[in-house]
Amino acid sequence: MSEMSHSLDKTTIIQQAVASCCGAVITSLFVTPLDVVKTRLQAQSNPFSKGRCFVYSNGLMDHICICENGDSKAWYKKNGHFKGMLDAFVKIVQIEGIKSLWSGLPPTLIMALPTTVIYFVCYDQLSEALKSRLGKDDEHIPVLAGSLSRFASVTIVSPLELIRTRMQYQRVSYKQLYTCVSTKVTTDGWSSLWRGWSTTLLRDVPFSAMYWYNYEGFKKMMCKEFGAHEPTFFIAFTSGAASGSIAAVLTQPFDVVKTYRQTQLWERETLKIPQRDCTSIWAVIKEVVAKNGITGLFAGMIPRLCKVAPACAIMISTYEYGKSFFTHLNEKMNQH
Repeated sequence: MSEMSHSLDKTTIIQQAVASCCGAVITSLFVTPLDVVKTRLQAQSNPFSKGRCFVYSNGLMDHICICENGDSKAWYKKNGHFKGMLDAFVKIVQIEGIKSLWSGLPPTLIMALPTTVIYFVCYDQLSEALKSRLGKDDEHIPVLAGSLSRFASVTIVSPLELIRTRMQYQRVSYKQLYTCVSTKVTTDGWSSLWRGWSTTLLRDVPFSAMYWYNYEGFKKMMCKEFGAHEPTFFIAFTSGAASGSIAAVLTQPFDVVKTYRQTQLWERETLKIPQRDCTSIWAVIKEVVAKNGITGLFAGMIPRLCKVAPACAIMISTYEYGKSFFTHLNEKMNQH
């Protein structure tokens, strides 16, 4: 059993939160440019019309963006004649400056930081609690802790993300926002603040269970292989990339359903199309298969893998490194 796995009781909740914040910022800085370029390429081949939605991700969580008027100078609408991914990177940097690769990052970070902190701190705390109950080598621990911590973070952040999307779309003041939310609650009930929550859970909970189960497994195996007491940065990075890739491939159909349902929900609301009852998950699956065959459920898998694998690798290795740093710091403090 690696030292770091039970070095947890040597790091405080605050230290775990700081480590996860650093991981979140570093992950976003690396992954956001990929999505900015992908969105710009998408907008070039198929210009977004007003009220249309697209999903934008900073490697930690997805955000729904609603397109503004045709003449808007929004970052995803800037002109550019790109031949492909690499060409787009080079031209954006040359013409618009390097900062353009991080367009749209600040508002998404505001949401991603609390989500990441809740998720990682919950995972660690639950793992510790379960180890004392079930024994530290129980294989169910990563699955249980991973699922529960994901459930908690999605549930807490879901209404905030809904409010963020509405603010971004309508450019409302806080007072108007309060009126808007309270009217929504009065007419549709409290549950309306969690719209789209079930589809996010359907993708994120299985992803999290598989991710942590494989991550802990790979980490243990590689520590044994390299004779390491605690996972090095390389071990955490490789285990994170591998387990993230496996989970991403297996949950891809849920990702397709989630994107479909959430963009549809917002487009209806934005374009003031009367709301039909929210299409069930099963109905969406049938619709996708009828339109594009079974392969339709795996559409966009390569771009998602290109984002999820590095995001998982960077996040977990930075987080483990941060905890390791604090563990050694705490040991030094205790010796004095």
